[in-house]
Amino acid sequence: MPSYAAPVKLSGRFRGALHAPVLLRRGASVGFARCGGCRGGLASWRAVRGMVVGMGDGTTMAPAGFSNTELGAEAAPVDPAKAQDVWKDVGEAVEFVVLKLNRSDQTNERAIIEEFVDRSQSIIRSLRIRNENDDLLVAFGFSKSAWEWLFPGAPLPKELVDFTGISGGGHNLPATGGDIFIHVRAKNEALVYECITQFMYFLRPITKTQEETHGFRYLEGRAIFGFIDGTEAPSLADSPQWAIVGEEDPKFVNGSYAFLQKWVHDMDKWASYTTEQQEKGIGRHKFSDIELPEDEKSQNPAAHNVASKVEFNGDEQKIIRMNVPFSDPAFNYTGTVFIGYARRWSVTKAMFQQMVDKNDFLFTFSQVITGQLFFIPSRDLLDEIADGKFGDNAPEEADIKLPVTPN
Repeated sequence: MPSYAAPVKLSGRFRGALHAPVLLRRGASVGFARCGGCRGGLASWRAVRGMVVGMGDGTTMAPAGFSNTELGAEAAPVDPAKAQDVWKDVGEAVEFVVLKLNRSDQTNERAIIEEFVDRSQSIIRSLRIRNENDDLLVAFGFSKSAWEWLFPGAPLPKELVDFTGISGGGHNLPATGGDIFIHVRAKNEALVYECITQFMYFLRPITKTQEETHGFRYLEGRAIFGFIDGTEAPSLADSPQWAIVGEEDPKFVNGSYAFLQKWVHDMDKWASYTTEQQEKGIGRHKFSDIELPEDEKSQNPAAHNVASKVEFNGDEQKIIRMNVPFSDPAFNYTGTVFIGYARRWSVTKAMFQQMVDKNDFLFTFSQVITGQLFFIPSRDLLDEIADGKFGDNAPEEADIKLPVTPN
């Protein structure tokens, strides 16, 4: 097999630590002087098995189920280091936030988003430096409607659509909207709190909070109903090929499609099932996590690991799930936040369509109450947004209406 070799690349400028804002008082407004001298930094080139990878003989290798013709004969390597944190580590303390834009002043909201995107990278770096052992990971992105409002005239990711729900088999997976999605996880909940708090300093003036959910890692990384979660997920080495957009959409390479749902479980009903019933419904043994034999699974097409298995052109497709439980146990309110990152939204959509059509066993004790699709820009695209270069009629000098700088 040809070797995977390429030079390390240096990108642009480096945005250093969080800079103190310069107050430029314009009536009730507060402006910020952006530090333009440093962004980006060292971005290592990596070849990840199964991705669109440049080969030594000048050819490329496409992932399972997709041909080089589909992706373009000149497809170049992608770089997982330039993606946001969409392909590794579920985390222990987790928070999901969905915000709605006020849509009252497009120029100001766009300017604040550009400022937020700029400052967010410094916030993340600063928190990582101060909490180097707590594994802070962050991803954020925008829905299609937010994209069109914030970046008028800008191109759209090929598969970014307004999610309108999925129905079948008597089930309805609702679309609940939302403009901005934030996913933060770490070993330390205080670090998650601090990251969200600093983000919201910029975002609160132009948004309303639609949804905020705190998740956690359950015992042994199991789902809240006791089965190991993520057994069939790709390995860390293979994850980028399923999570990160490739050269099939060159403008948005290294981005990702994020699909967010909130599932509420009837834990009393779940507890009423025998262990055997639970195992047949999930398709695995509960204690050992060993998959049931094929002949047993074939007799139960509603088993979760059968209903959720998607194939394109005879090849199994995968997404990166980072599901975590949430719970208010005293109120008997418990569920799972589903978060799936994917190279293609069409894969995630096909999975859920198949789950409702096959009456996935999970629906016997669960109700889906939220749903929205977002696109997570690459770090390079975040740089472009921060510089005001993404979309038409970028505001050059806007009154950025923010509260007084926090200490």
